[in-house]
Amino acid sequence: MTDFWASSGYHLLERTVDNQLGVTDDYLRAYFLRPEIAPVEESCDSERALHAALMQTPRMAVTPAHLLRFEDADARENYEIVLGFRDHLLAHGTIEAAYAALFKQSKETPTLLLAPVFLDQMVHVILRSLLEGAEDTFRLRAGELLFRSQKVTIQEGNIMVADEEVVDMYASTGGFGDLGRLIVEAQTQLRQIDLDVMDEGSAPAYWERSDRFDMVLDLSFARPGLDAFSRVLELWIRHFLGVDVAISPVQSIRDERWAWHVGLDSVSTAILNDLYEGQEVSEDRLRSVLSLFRLEFRDANVMLPQVAGKPVYLGLAMDEANLLRVKPQNLLVNLPMAETV
Repeated sequence: MTDFWASSGYHLLERTVDNQLGVTDDYLRAYFLRPEIAPVEESCDSERALHAALMQTPRMAVTPAHLLRFEDADARENYEIVLGFRDHLLAHGTIEAAYAALFKQSKETPTLLLAPVFLDQMVHVILRSLLEGAEDTFRLRAGELLFRSQKVTIQEGNIMVADEEVVDMYASTGGFGDLGRLIVEAQTQLRQIDLDVMDEGSAPAYWERSDRFDMVLDLSFARPGLDAFSRVLELWIRHFLGVDVAISPVQSIRDERWAWHVGLDSVSTAILNDLYEGQEVSEDRLRSVLSLFRLEFRDANVMLPQVAGKPVYLGLAMDEANLLRVKPQNLLVNLPMAETV
């Protein structure tokens, strides 16, 4: 079986009996090896001592007094953030439970100072688990959209997305055939570079370059990339909510019974809200919508009674900088689930 996304840390975790990802000492150690935490030449003795102790016993209790001994205030703050995240993981036991808890904060729950990258890393490793055994590399590439922001280029009606970080890197280095320059300047047909644009011919190459995040995905209507994205969303919902749904891309919403919608990002959320309320939406804003989807629950009994049996519409849109930032948590908290489920 071909492996992928080694950078997710999946192999450092253990699978629980209920198919969740259990937190392990080795997984915690990986966070203490991050460059923000690992000692550098300027690190004081107290910082070095605490780091060594945590590498030996990743679950050890750390008091404020430990951190007050640090000479560097920035190092102290970095430790506070990482240790807060560690404690959150340990309090919930699995990556999934820790992730879901972030969006169920009550007034009694202490606010967690969470680095945004940690949220993306949780999604990354959860998807690595869900896609274990997958043979369709389009689904793997589509899964990247849930934890890595994408730069969007639209050419002759084709919607191409490329990893923002990779685009920025290539755009800064330049060079012939450079993916970043092509995306930024949009002067060359993306299809001319077979190994960079994912199609049936280049898709197998994804296995060996999965951790480079450097393949362009076509999200145009009726293309494999958009179908793969739909299947990944179905997996995500089934894993967290325990319900089966069918998601299919649609080109427009023409439904007098439109009762519920969920934006997959902040831009589409605002647009769908305005359309639903009958407000006028400018052509410029509408052009930012990359795709719409129709979601149907296999079992209407799991839905809120007032919308049971009716479809849920999803939206996907880019912002003014042509960036797509998917928020997969929206599917966990905004679907019309009955309270008994």
